[in-house]
Amino acid sequence: MPHTPIPPKNRANARKMRSTLTDAELKLWNELRAHRLMGLGFRRQMPIAGYIVDFACPSHRLIVELDGSQHGEDEEIRYDSERTGRLRQDGWTVLRFWNDDVLQDITNVCGHIVSTIGTIP
Repeated sequence: MPHTPIPPKNRANARKMRSTLTDAELKLWNELRAHRLMGLGFRRQMPIAGYIVDFACPSHRLIVELDGSQHGEDEEIRYDSERTGRLRQDGWTVLRFWNDDVLQDITNVCGHIVSTIGTIP
């Protein structure tokens, strides 16, 4: 698959976002980092296709997005749908979890990530 060039502004924003994780992002990152989840390699706040995704496992082309309550509003739902469609066009599988799911049931979230990777061709 061709690599999409990353504008310097997006690269800088991703770098900044890595230092200001939400509570849910930090909790999930502590499960994913350093190949802790089944030996899978994840990156956080990774620029892909003009977007900055929360977490990506490049070897399986899996993206994990964490959503707060603002993602339940109509405008955000439309934006997220377009974004997901664009990422899927590039061959990525996108999983979305609510922040509360991560904070309340991290085991189930991690289990879903692992089971999804098992179904990616």
